[in-house]
Amino acid sequence: MTHGIRSEMHTSYVDGRHDWRENATHYALLPLRIFLGITFIYAGLDKLTDSAFLKSGGSGSVGDTMRAVRDSSAIPALVDLALKNPVGFGYAISFGELAVGIGVLIGLFSRLAALGGALISLSLWLTVSWASTPYYYGNDLAYLMAWLPLVLAGAPYLSLDAVLRARRQSSTFH
Repeated sequence: MTHGIRSEMHTSYVDGRHDWRENATHYALLPLRIFLGITFIYAGLDKLTDSAFLKSGGSGSVGDTMRAVRDSSAIPALVDLALKNPVGFGYAISFGELAVGIGVLIGLFSRLAALGGALISLSLWLTVSWASTPYYYGNDLAYLMAWLPLVLAGAPYLSLDAVLRARRQSSTFH
């Protein structure tokens, strides 16, 4: 096989099929979408079903968690805002995680959902995880970084966004 033919095989079609590298590139973000989607759905449901979490005080409550991290957070004013209504904040985080997880998993408004996930992760990093030493022990920073490719790329394949985009394009051409 000559060098020219080998180069063509890696960049175009082989026997009428896409090269595996091309397919891998197309679906590279799918494992990240699945992981983040399932993880955030689980996190939201876990909070909503945890009777201790959705309380303003007591062991395991969102209120006690916020009070515990207030002085070590990067933005104490953000924690103070949450402490004005810790139960409401707990519900907001729970439903936010659930919406973000579902949106990213099914690929509906995926960039917006990923932005929501990034903002949740950023706020948790700046408050709850901020004092983690060394910094990489705080998992919220890693989640923030994991959301960024999905904010940029969305869910172009195997998603409701792709279905809606295809419908818009087909109706434009008819």
